[in-house]
Amino acid sequence: MQTVFALVDCNNFYASCEKLFRPDLKHTPVVVLSNNDGCVVARSKEAKVLGLKMGVPMFQVKDEIRQHGIVCFSSNYVLYADLSNRVMTILEEEAPRVEVYSIDEAFMDLTGVDHVTDLLAFGKKVKAKVDQWTGITVGIGIAPTKTLAKLANHAAKKYPATGSVVDLMEPDRQKRLLSLVEVGDVWGVGRRTMAKLKARGIHTALDLANADAKAMRSEFSVVLERTIRELNGVSCLDLECVRPTKQQIICSRSFGHKVTEKQELREAIAKYTTRAAEKLRGEKRLCRVVSVFIRTSPHVKNEPFYSKTLSVELPNPTDDTRDLLEVTNVIFRRIWRAGYRYMKAGVMLADFYEHGVFQQDLFRVENNKVNSKALMAVVDHINQSGLGNIFFASQGVSPQWSMKREHLSPAYTTKWGELPKVF
Repeated sequence: MQTVFALVDCNNFYASCEKLFRPDLKHTPVVVLSNNDGCVVARSKEAKVLGLKMGVPMFQVKDEIRQHGIVCFSSNYVLYADLSNRVMTILEEEAPRVEVYSIDEAFMDLTGVDHVTDLLAFGKKVKAKVDQWTGITVGIGIAPTKTLAKLANHAAKKYPATGSVVDLMEPDRQKRLLSLVEVGDVWGVGRRTMAKLKARGIHTALDLANADAKAMRSEFSVVLERTIRELNGVSCLDLECVRPTKQQIICSRSFGHKVTEKQELREAIAKYTTRAAEKLRGEKRLCRVVSVFIRTSPHVKNEPFYSKTLSVELPNPTDDTRDLLEVTNVIFRRIWRAGYRYMKAGVMLADFYEHGVFQQDLFRVENNKVNSKALMAVVDHINQSGLGNIFFASQGVSPQWSMKREHLSPAYTTKWGELPKVF
């Protein structure tokens, strides 16, 4: 049976999330900014038409923003994650297997669906359902391989006549599209590889599909060989329905202003430790290695630069926030140096273990904190419910070091007090 994949991609996702609860901005150019409101990381279609580039620093386009009435938003990751989850839930209801590829993309396994319904009609039904149930518009590309599904999705977004859904199962349609796509737009072809391919006279996706797969493997890599086979309709990449366990967890942010006080920096480290511990429990893992780093900016003239990282190996793995806070506080005291203006700090957890699958220290008990697992579960449940917030005193009550988010939108879908009001 021929494999069938569909790539579902949310259009201008971050900007679309911000517009969803602001109907007054339906036709207004919108951009979303990175941490500390530093750079443009997402643009609505109206902002793209104005020529605003991805990644451009905010201070460089202030005049353009003012001139064209562009509305800016700080990154609201809680809102984006919640809306992404709603989209992915709908997709999982429509297909037997779904791979969540990123926050705004997912592959669906539609193998066998063509025996009971038309694939194009099915794609349009899924698109309409996502649009109606979440308000997020998507593009869908359907093809016999994941690489071709990526290209089909690219065409669905580029050509309005497609209605944002493209069925690329027919070989003739595949060749026509491949001839129109530059080789650099093929999934898995990076800039360096693109330059080498163009030097060989391979300029389009069709040129790459017609290349000798074995010869390209010996000159480039097995990855490019698979890409060529996928462009020819041979599926080499299956869905990854089970998300791989993380090898490390890093929580880090640049500060909203330079931090000089020891207490402020200690609070930041405590906050990052708490967040990393919550993520660790979400992975259902324990960690043995804890690292803390602090650093100043290397780009400020006439200021001394300081950067220090220190790691500690625990006698027994843990996921208890209290254990990790004790460790990171000790590390911080060892790497802190007065007289510097710190711009960034972070915490990293590594060397993960499953519960009950590790060699304990023979001279220490596994965890001397009573009911640790139950307590951490209650804390996580409350913090994730949107009904309240429990935090450790070491994080501080009103942190001044938090990253700058002057254009942050409300948590429309995750906090009762910030639900949109209709009058």
